[in-house]
Amino acid sequence: MNQSTAAQIIISIIPIVGIVMGAVVIFFYLLWNHKRKMLLIQTGHYTRPEFDLLSFSLLTGLLLAGVGLALTIFLSIALGAGFGLLGGIIPLALGIGLLAYYTIRRRDRTP
Repeated sequence: MNQSTAAQIIISIIPIVGIVMGAVVIFFYLLWNHKRKMLLIQTGHYTRPEFDLLSFSLLTGLLLAGVGLALTIFLSIALGAGFGLLGGIIPLALGIGLLAYYTIRRRDRTP
C-alpha cells in the first residue's frame, strides 16, 4: 500500500507536535510553580518540604531491582549474552546499589 506524500508528512509531524506541546506544558508548570514559591517566600508563608532520602532510596531501589531483574531474565532468554543484556543489568545494579545504601544508612541510624 503506497502512502501519499501528504500522509507521510502528517505522520512525521505528529510526534514533533506532541513533544513541543509537552515541553510547553512543562515550561509553564515550572514557571508558575516558581512564581508561586517566590510569592510565598515574600509573604513569609513558605515552608520547605521535607524529603525522606531513606524512603526514596528504598522505593527506587525496589522498583529498579524489580524492573532490572525482569528485563535481565527476559533479555537473556530472548537475546542471549550480548550488549543488549545491559538494558536489564544496569537498572538491576542501580537497584541493588540503592537497596544496599538503604540498609547501610538504616543500620547507622539505629543505636
